[in-house]
Order: sequence, then structure tokens, then C-alpha cells
Amino acid sequence: MHNEFELIARYFTPAPPAPEAGVALGVGDDCTLLAPTPGQRLAVSVDTSVAGVHFPDAAPAEAIGHRALAVSLSDLAAMGARARWCLMALTLARADDAWLEGFSRGFRALCAATGTALVGGDVTRGATTIGVTVMGEVAPRAALTRGGARAGDLLAVTGALGGGAGGLALWQRGERDPAHPLLVRYLWPQPRLAAGEALLGLATAAIDISDGLLADLGHVLEASGAGAELELEALPLAEGLVAALGDEQARRAALGGGDDYELLLTLPAERLDEARRRLAALGLPLTVIGRITDTPGVVGAEDGVPGGWQHFQGQPDQGERP
Repeated sequence: MHNEFELIARYFTPAPPAPEAGVALGVGDDCTLLAPTPGQRLAVSVDTSVAGVHFPDAAPAEAIGHRALAVSLSDLAAMGARARWCLMALTLARADDAWLEGFSRGFRALCAATGTALVGGDVTRGATTIGVTVMGEVAPRAALTRGGARAGDLLAVTGALGGGAGGLALWQRGERDPAHPLLVRYLWPQPRLAAGEALLGLATAAIDISDGLLADLGHVLEASGAGAELELEALPLAEGLVAALGDEQARRAALGGGDDYELLLTLPAERLDEARRRLAALGLPLTVIGRITDTPGVVGAEDGVPGGWQHFQGQPDQGERP
């Protein structure tokens, strides 16, 4: 049986960071000491992932580690921030070496892929819960926020929608093929960090799609004091979604399913070509799905489409996750 310090030393103590990582003192002391880039603002966000709510208990440990970090990094992506550091608090019912090895491998691999240094955290005993705090940097007055959308702006999304909800539906049906494109989208979401940075200076507002397109669009419209017109036929659907769910349920998954972690953004029409050019260089499409108006509300959304995930009200179309 490992104690918490042995677990941290074995699975969550990285090699000494390079000088450019901005870590003056890392894992192993009461606090970490960081050196932000002069002239940059810190962007900080925290997310909690709970077994049986945010991910299936039986999901691969490596995917759980990846996913716990990815959903937090997605918040940095939505603001156009460059990822720098993270803290991770892990609560486990028991210390299982095989599970911990897979979890830490998935977590550390995404750290390496995104340039995010794990600089501290905590391990304790209890119901399986993972809290991840991420920190990034963005130039002053450059950050994308929810409150910048203006009437006449185009409404657009990166990538494709509905894959997270489609993957969850397939998991609940017993699908376990790790190569299935919908399970990949659900278990291994990709934070759009490079896309967020590429959109700086072009997008007027942005948010990551975690709770569902309509729910997250609602946050942008509330913050911006605006409305929107949606073009439902323009929604880009994830690979395999219609085949798995049928046309109607695929559309519902794209509008209200959540867990996509794509970026929903607004931008003036004259900036669209440049935005598409920048994202094409990243291998990522940008699809216009409507426009911002000065009339409150959303025109074009189907009646009865769920409004997205809310923890204390449940998921309108799926019940508790998973």
C-alpha cells in the first residue's frame, strides 16, 4: 500500500523542467514557484471530473488521465491563452498501480503535447475525483471573452459537433472499440489550444463547447447582450454520428449533447477568410452556423432540443452521466 507521498513521487513527479518552462520551484515543496512571461496576463481555470458523472468508472485509465486535463485546457483555448502550467488533485478509493500507471501516462502525455508543466497537486483517499487547475498566458487586452459578440458578426464553430454525446450513447450501449471515432471523441477530447491562439485578433467572442452548443451559445449571448440566428442545416456533424444515432438524434446531440470541446466563436464577415486560412494550417475546419443579431433569443433552434448539461438539474436528454 502506497502512501500519498510515494504515489506522488512514483507517478506525478516529472523530470526537472527546462528553464523556459518558467518553473522556479516545482513538485515537492509546500508551493510551486512560477515565473510568468513579463508583460503577459495569467489565465487560470479549474475543472473537477467525478467518476460516474463526467466519465465512466470503467473507462480506460489512460483516457481518464487525458480527459481530466483536456477539459481544463479547453478553457484556456477558449480565451486564446497559451498553456503553461497545471495543478492536479487526485482522490482515489484505493491505490491501484496498474490504474495509476495508465492514468498518469495519459495525463503526462497531454502535458507534453501541449507544453503544460505539472507543477504540484495533492493525492488523497475517497470517491474517485480529479481536480485540475490550469494556468496559461495571454497578452493584455488580447484575451477572447464571452462578451464581445456584436450584431452582424458571424457565428462559427471549429471541427465537428455531437461526437462527445454520440460517444457517450455508444458507450452506454456497450460499445468498447477504442478506435470507434465517436468513442475517440468522447474519451479523448482534444483541447483547441492552437486554434484559440490563431483566432486572436480575429474573433470577437469565444467559448468552448462543453455543455452543449445551445447552452454555451446562451452564455455568449447573455454576456454580449445579443441574440442569434442559427442555420441548423449548416451544423458540422461528427464522423459516424448519423450512422450511430440517426438524423434526428444526431442533430440533437450536436445542439445539446455537450462534451465536444470545440470552439464556438463570433467574428466579422470580413475576417472569415483569414480565420479559415489560419485554422486550415492546423488541419481544422471552421464552419459558419449563423449570425449574431440585436434581438434577444435564438432563432432557428428546434423546439424541444435540450439546453445542455447542468449538474444540479441533470442532463435533460440523457440523465446522469455516464
